[in-house]
Amino acid sequence: QVQLVDSGGGLVQAGGSLRLSCAASGRTFSNYAMGWFRQAPGKEREFVAAVSWSGGSTHYADSVKGRFTISRDNAKNTVNLQMNSLKPEDTALYYCAARSSNSYVYTRPEQYNFWGQGTQVTVSS
Repeated sequence: QVQLVDSGGGLVQAGGSLRLSCAASGRTFSNYAMGWFRQAPGKEREFVAAVSWSGGSTHYADSVKGRFTISRDNAKNTVNLQMNSLKPEDTALYYCAARSSNSYVYTRPEQYNFWGQGTQVTVSS
């Protein structure tokens, strides 16, 4: 069992930056692949970014590529999402997620077993 706590959301103007963090507790964090997803009102949850257990592999949704960076610190049991050049369409509730893994990254919500509570990101135009 892994417990995840998301933080770092807020209100920012278009073009600004935010850094989301996800703190994990429970089982050995380094055994888990991690991902970030987001869900806007009336829309399905969508993939944002993912990182393998070692941090050696990452994958991004096309809509955030070049603007967002996912990273993890296994010594601190955290995964971060640095979001730059934010756009109003990035407004959503952001969730981190975890699943046990070897070296792969995962992009579908149903592939993850554990979820944070979500942190709201609002980008004003």
